[in-house]
Amino acid sequence: MFRYFLIYKPFNVLSQFTEEGNKKGLSTLFEFPKDVYPVGRLDADSEGLLILTNDTRLNQKLLHPRNGHWRTYLIQVEGIITDDAIVKLMKGVVIKVEGKNHVTRPAKATKIDTPDLPERFPPVRYRKTVPDTWIELSLTEGKNRQVRKMTAAVGFPTLRLVRVAIGNLRMENPSSGKVVELDSSFVYNNMEL
Repeated sequence: MFRYFLIYKPFNVLSQFTEEGNKKGLSTLFEFPKDVYPVGRLDADSEGLLILTNDTRLNQKLLHPRNGHWRTYLIQVEGIITDDAIVKLMKGVVIKVEGKNHVTRPAKATKIDTPDLPERFPPVRYRKTVPDTWIELSLTEGKNRQVRKMTAAVGFPTLRLVRVAIGNLRMENPSSGKVVELDSSFVYNNMEL
């Protein structure tokens, strides 16, 4: 029987079950069935939605580059982001991927007000003399540390990164470490696959 879990991965937790160094693994959040695994990943310093399942078909559909699906992030960047930087993010920017230049696919990007998100522990260091801005960014590709590389490429380094949607799949009342089990029809209907 296929099982589907949507989790809100906390900051400083790895997208794997085992711990590594001082970083916890997903097994510290919930007692998952032995045959489920994360589909995709979020870096330890990123937060937000991650799907865990034993459905290899979903894994293949979500991870194969030709099946690009939207992923939406809320990003706190250092500085007051400019309209020009937003346009560049939308058109695509050059980032390094495995040592080579890569032009990112067109994205959706917009400035937003400070979102209502779960508290992060530890919080992002606050600096009174350095302003910050929040943006929403949606992508159809997921290269290693892509979002951070993109915001840095337009001159606004990422301070906090939270994935809030995978396709149309979102979590109601998200909280750090929250785990929700979903049924297959809900997952597939909200993934636009």
